[in-house]
Formats: sequence, structure tokens, C-alpha cells
Amino acid sequence: MNVLGLIGSPREHGNTATLVNAILEGAAENGADTKVYHLSKMDIKPCNGCMSCRSEGKCVIDDDMQELYKELLSADALVIGSPIYMWEITTQTKAFIDRLIALTCWQPCAKPEFTPLLKGTTKIVLAYTYGNSNPNNFNHYFKYMEGLFSYLGFDVEESIWASGTVNPDDISHQFEVLENAKEIGKKL
Repeated sequence: MNVLGLIGSPREHGNTATLVNAILEGAAENGADTKVYHLSKMDIKPCNGCMSCRSEGKCVIDDDMQELYKELLSADALVIGSPIYMWEITTQTKAFIDRLIALTCWQPCAKPEFTPLLKGTTKIVLAYTYGNSNPNNFNHYFKYMEGLFSYLGFDVEESIWASGTVNPDDISHQFEVLENAKEIGKKL
């Protein structure tokens, strides 16, 4: 099994990276091959809405997303982690998600409806960190994100989050969250 981790935080060794890596560690303990990318270190341009992917069958923007498309198509599971900034995921994570439109059609599309390429075969775990101490503060947003990825054809396994993560190592004291993250990874 191949598990791809994507970290959407600009902090390379921050709370989000720790959470994603705990999930990947659990997956690796069960024999999975894991690979991780830091989205903030990659050249991922925003989608320009040209819809060439609908007629050409691929995204025409030449950037690091081309590498991630290949990784996504060979992955059995995906772990996306992002801190919550201003009530939603980071810009880096949003740019990646917007560019997933290129995976909605394998062949040139004649219809405007989404036709997911992944068709529920790729599992996904969504991981979040945020500074507010209320552990239920963004539940509605997390459900929205699960719906989005389900619509895109992913098999949404679970969402996990750590609240009260203001300082870069605050999550290291949340033993229950990190243990839960490892268990989620083992189930992949």
C-alpha cells in the first residue's frame, strides 16, 4: 500500500506536520510505503479556470502539481494536513485542492458534470490543527471538507484535529490525539 502525505502548513516542523507524520507512522507500522510532501515548498500555481483539463484530459499548467498528479494516481491512500487560518485551510492547501479538478476527467469531457477519476478507490484522511482551544469549533467546516472530497471521488476514512495548537510544538503534549492519529494510519 502506498500512502501519500501532504502537509499544507508553512511551518515545516509544526503541529500539522507532527499530526500528519503520526498518521503516516501508523501506516508504515502496518507495512505501508509512505511519502510526504510539504506544499509550501512546492511550486503550485492556482487554477486559472481555463478548463483545458476538460478538453485535453490533463492540466496544462507546468508546475510541481504535475508530479503530485502522478503520486495521487499511484497512491492507495492520501493524508492531507492543514492548519486552520481564518476559519479555513491554508492557501497552499487550497491551491492544491483547486487543481484537483484535473482529476475529474480522464478522457476529454463533453459534459460539464464532474466525473471523478478516482471513483472512491483512494482513501483519504483529513488532518487539521488550530489555535482555538474549543475542540468542536470547526466541526461544520470539517464535515464540509469531507463532503468535498467524497464528491471528488475519494473514500473519506476519517478527519482528525488538534485544537489549542498555537505554538509549533503544542501538539506534542496531546498524547491522545497523536495516538489516535497512529491508529488511523494503521487502519489504512
